[in-house]
Amino acid sequence: MKNKFLFSVFVFFFISVFIALGSWQIIRLNWKNNLILEIEDSLKKPPVELSKSNAENYLRIKTSGSIDFEKQIYLYNLNDNGVPGFEVVNPFSVNDKNYLINRGWIPFEKKDTDEIIKFDEKNVVGTLKKQGRKNIFKPDNDLKKNYWFSLDREDILSFTGKEFSEYIIYLNGNYTLPKPKKITAKISNNHKKYAITWFSLAISILLLYLYFRKKNY
Repeated sequence: MKNKFLFSVFVFFFISVFIALGSWQIIRLNWKNNLILEIEDSLKKPPVELSKSNAENYLRIKTSGSIDFEKQIYLYNLNDNGVPGFEVVNPFSVNDKNYLINRGWIPFEKKDTDEIIKFDEKNVVGTLKKQGRKNIFKPDNDLKKNYWFSLDREDILSFTGKEFSEYIIYLNGNYTLPKPKKITAKISNNHKKYAITWFSLAISILLLYLYFRKKNY
């Protein structure tokens, strides 16, 4: 009897854990859905003057400033079609504040060419996006060759001699080279799938427990 009781406690403990994990994923799902709606709403709004607004994630802005082509950063990435190349990132000063501006993607062979430095710094429209954490699996940046895999803030300080806002300006507009990155509300949202998985495990364990209990009693 004691063994059966301990086995029952063990089973219901795991069922409770799986139900709790599934419930947490439902909470995360609702949070993520609300976040996506907020992002979509923000992206639909007209751009606001950067110097007169509080920086927010996915805020559409307009501004003017001074761009630095001498410290232009080439960040390895894929374009929307999965083709490898570089995203061109420049220091950009707005009044007394420094930003990084991601002007878009170029193929490898366009690196350091004159045609990618054409830019209207007096009429900038873009979207703010908060800089994410560095992926630990990405290689280290090669500052001497100006070949970057992440916008590591220490490397940026070493390369440019400046510190920048945690918000990066992603350029909007009909530029062809570099080709601006399209900012959308498409972010990872697998919480429904995870919730179904955890609840399914809880139900499966319960059914197996009831089956063996009926068989042995």
